[in-house]
Amino acid sequence: MTDGPRLRGNASADGDTLSSESTKEDSGRVALKKEIGLVSACGIIVGNIIGSGIFVSPKGVLENASSVGLALIVWIVTGVITAIGALCYAELGVTIPKSGGDYSYVKDIFGGLAGFLRLWIAVLVIYPTNQAVIALTFSNYILQPLFPSCFPPENGLRLLAAVCLLLLTWVNCTSVRWATRVQDVFTTGKLLALGLIIIMGFVQICKGRLTHAFETFQPYDIGQIALSFLQGSFAYGGWNFLNYVTEELVDPYKNLPRAIFISIPLVTFVYVFANIAYVTAMSPQELLASNAVAVTFGEKLLGVMSWIMPISVALSTFGGVNGSLFTSSRLFFAGAREGHLPRLLAMIHVKRCTPIPALLFTCISTLLMLCTSDMYTLINYVGFINYLFYGVTVAGQIVLRIKQPDLYRPIKVSLVWPVIYLLFWAFLLIFSLYSEPVVCGLGMAIMLTGVPVYFLGVYWDNKPQCFNTFIGMETIFTSDDAHYYDP
Repeated sequence: MTDGPRLRGNASADGDTLSSESTKEDSGRVALKKEIGLVSACGIIVGNIIGSGIFVSPKGVLENASSVGLALIVWIVTGVITAIGALCYAELGVTIPKSGGDYSYVKDIFGGLAGFLRLWIAVLVIYPTNQAVIALTFSNYILQPLFPSCFPPENGLRLLAAVCLLLLTWVNCTSVRWATRVQDVFTTGKLLALGLIIIMGFVQICKGRLTHAFETFQPYDIGQIALSFLQGSFAYGGWNFLNYVTEELVDPYKNLPRAIFISIPLVTFVYVFANIAYVTAMSPQELLASNAVAVTFGEKLLGVMSWIMPISVALSTFGGVNGSLFTSSRLFFAGAREGHLPRLLAMIHVKRCTPIPALLFTCISTLLMLCTSDMYTLINYVGFINYLFYGVTVAGQIVLRIKQPDLYRPIKVSLVWPVIYLLFWAFLLIFSLYSEPVVCGLGMAIMLTGVPVYFLGVYWDNKPQCFNTFIGMETIFTSDDAHYYDP
């Protein structure tokens, strides 16, 4: 199968990367444009990590830890481990400078089947369900004030979530710059809201209200502590999303590690101090009883201004949907370019330089998920698999060092860091298997359904001519009609 469009940036004498506009003129090829600077790169990482969780329900860590003090330690340690994983991904991102993130790295290091399984589980469940859940959370917080005495109607929630998805898909299809500006604005909004929570927390501390930090309310249990770390790790999910858009990053050798050094410590600071602020206003028991911690916090401390918190959740989730659409579409684009998805998804609009077919595919699959009632169950099943591939990818960094020691690596971290990450990762996975073997087993089963698909759709070269003709005609028809160009 032929490759799709590739990014062909060239380095100038002063070290800057030429825009893809020059590339298009010089080579006649269309490529993804390098329009993501350092600020937008930080916005992608922060905006994708900080979703609704820190506003809605940070109790997952607390209910598995034995005290508020230990829960805060979990948040700090998990932030450090996340930073280590991000550094490992930074080395891989500039050594294998392809969009697609861990899918591209696993495929290049461990082969096509391993990469396809990572792509399969992402296409089938992870991104459509996550985006659908975030969009539904957005619509819930927008509609809740209109239904103060009851829950908003289910159909209304789904309709508003669909409108949110369609609007943001249109923005992403129209311009990379528009999409990154939306991400920057809404990331700033959620950070300002969290900054308000943190400031109120400091005011409470100055009043001597931090009385629960070392209050133990259940016995220590290593299994429960491991689950609290797992909950914390899921809360930091999204730290690797910048690697999905490496080809659109301006000067990735510099901006990829810089964005990580800025974003992960910032998120860790926000998570830790937001949780401290929460326990200055409510006891651990009150926090565990609340399904919307930030809203309860606002009601206790902000008085007539308590409406700020539900609006903040809505802003946060709107930006989260935008960031997830932006990055997941690049994953599907990368998979199509490698021949693991229909070639149509590897096309780029001639003038806008955006992967419109991949964005539309992402949107449609998410809209279909809105019609199901088992999204949360599916997320539980594949959450284990998602985390499994983080470890496989970091292990691939060590394998690549052994197999190709002389490969050019603009960023080269000490192997101590991937080893530390893998030890922590093994600790979490072992206790996950021990605690929830059925859920983990079903997640593995969903992933393995991709094996026959790989051998029939990718590995099998001598497909019937009618199949190849149909795919070719579909690609040509769509590209001619919508003015895509696929070299």
